[in-house]
Amino acid sequence: MSGGLTLDDVRAAADRIGDAVVRTPTMYSKTLSQITGADIWLKFENLQFTAAYKERGALNALLHLNEEQRARGVIAASAGNHSQGLSYHGTRLSVPVTIVMPKPTPTVKIMQTEAVGGNVVLEGETFDEAYAHARKLEAELGLTFVHPFDERNVAAGQGTVALELLEDVPEIETLVVPIGGGGLISGMGTVAKAMEQRIDVVGVQARLYPSAYARFKGEDLPSGGDTLAEGIAVKSPGTYTSTIIDKVVDDMVLVEESHLEEAVALLLQIEKTVVEGAGAAGLAAILAHPAKFRGRKVGLVLCGGNIDTRLLANVLLRDLARSGRIARLRLHLQDRPGALFKIMREFNAHNVNILEIYHQRIFTNLPAKGLVTDIECEARDRAQIESLVSTLRQRGYSVSAVELN
Repeated sequence: MSGGLTLDDVRAAADRIGDAVVRTPTMYSKTLSQITGADIWLKFENLQFTAAYKERGALNALLHLNEEQRARGVIAASAGNHSQGLSYHGTRLSVPVTIVMPKPTPTVKIMQTEAVGGNVVLEGETFDEAYAHARKLEAELGLTFVHPFDERNVAAGQGTVALELLEDVPEIETLVVPIGGGGLISGMGTVAKAMEQRIDVVGVQARLYPSAYARFKGEDLPSGGDTLAEGIAVKSPGTYTSTIIDKVVDDMVLVEESHLEEAVALLLQIEKTVVEGAGAAGLAAILAHPAKFRGRKVGLVLCGGNIDTRLLANVLLRDLARSGRIARLRLHLQDRPGALFKIMREFNAHNVNILEIYHQRIFTNLPAKGLVTDIECEARDRAQIESLVSTLRQRGYSVSAVELN
């Protein structure tokens, strides 16, 4: 559906979806505010039933269907949160839902979608191929296509996030909103710009996928790579949403993967809440560009919490490594009895705990009687590790830290 987006559209969507979605809490984060220098309020959209805001737009689109469309069913191409939100509410409303996903889609995402009632069809190796097949099935079967972002009713539903946030905290001065295809920021920005007070709307994208940023800034930037924020890894922003973004967005910023990882870890450690990479993008923007937000009253949307548990574990361990609490030290030793024992005594003296030891005798550039030992260890803080390294070097050992990229 084309046409502009208005505050009345969003308010109508709020009335339409009612209490079928969770009115998620908005809470002030004292600790994150102290860390960043901005006053930060968090909107916990990761507490939706399917753990993402996408339910709002999907449900609003479903409620616009006529009886014939409901009976035939809907179809979408998605390997993410849109598939779960559409499937959950479609099943609840007795509307058949078909989701086309690329064949390499992780099994957990397929299972999560099927668990809430979606019929999953695997087609193609990429999202574009899955999308093309979904459009083909739409025509062949007479289904209604529900776009994950580039559609007025979907964007209006997403805008209800801002209605709730600004009702809870009317003094907000800046909204920082993740951008993939642009549905969320289109809806939220429309609400923000209709308020009496000035509210700046700042979009954030992963540097690996700067499609909306490049368009907004008039730059030519490549998109691609493995980003933690796969929920906003979109190579082309929506056509419809781009027209709205031009009207309601004041600025956009990019964030590195390290900032996304830090934000995910901080939200778990400080707020005790699990977010996916895209859900942490707003906080990542403040960590990456502190001067831009310092002293401002900022609203952030934790837009999703669907992250693979193994990936989350890796993010947390990498964060411990960056903070200096976990380290991998590489030492050159002589291959002789007692060499490792002497090293262990120094670790014990500095109260540094050893997690793993890796001996490498063959594939080194050392003499035949030499070996390389990597020791993963944990300590109270970076200073404790540095004190151990200093002592080892004083004892004549060659020591280096293996750094994260």
